Amino acid sequence: MTVILLRHGVSTSNTARTLAGRSAGVDLTEHGNAQARTVAERLAALPIEHIVHSPLLRCQRTIAPLAEKLGLEPESDDRLIEVDYGDWTGKAIADLLSEPLWKVVQQHASGAVFPSGEGLAQVQIRAVAAVREHDRRFAEKAGHDVLWVACTHGDVIKSVLADALGLHLDGFQRIVVEPASISIVRYTPTSPFVVRINDTGADLSGSAKPQRPASATGTSTDPESGPVPGGELGGTPSADNGNAELRDSL
Repeated sequence: MTVILLRHGVSTSNTARTLAGRSAGVDLTEHGNAQARTVAERLAALPIEHIVHSPLLRCQRTIAPLAEKLGLEPESDDRLIEVDYGDWTGKAIADLLSEPLWKVVQQHASGAVFPSGEGLAQVQIRAVAAVREHDRRFAEKAGHDVLWVACTHGDVIKSVLADALGLHLDGFQRIVVEPASISIVRYTPTSPFVVRINDTGADLSGSAKPQRPASATGTSTDPESGPVPGGELGGTPSADNGNAELRDSL
């Protein structure tokens, strides 16, 4: 059983440098819509049988072109929704850097609970449970291994990947998951295997090859601020890991 973890494309909140959280009406930018179309082209040749997504608009928009190409009816799951950032929701990232909780989020994620929101440990529990439940359900229904897509948000995907890697949640900020990237986990009866992380390459049709490191060209990441809740690195201006033209294969 294999799940393609797809992060939504660049949103209006990404470009505004605010923490969208569960704010209503946060849509994709023009670039984000282009990314969604590119994702559809990348994945359309694969034998994908199901698409599950966060109920938020930016995820619905991201999977729409793929669902149309494949003729699939997407399924919404509240457990894949964005983190409830509570009082941080909608605030400018620059204004959050001085908050004492910021360092906790970076260094002790398992202990981070957003004011009037949820804790990152809760996020991991609900997200991993959702992925594993869908994985079992699809396999039982089909009677064979199934390839499916889960479209969700940066911190949600990072928490699922940390679990699959056997990494403590406190280390999940070491994982980068940028807009419109895919990460792939293959679940077996004994262990999950992480096939790809943060991939925006163009070709997924070949045999497995090692993933190239994401290019840092053009970024201005602030090493003190660390990753932004939601998935970005602190100063990445383009919300794109620069690998869109790579021809790496799956």
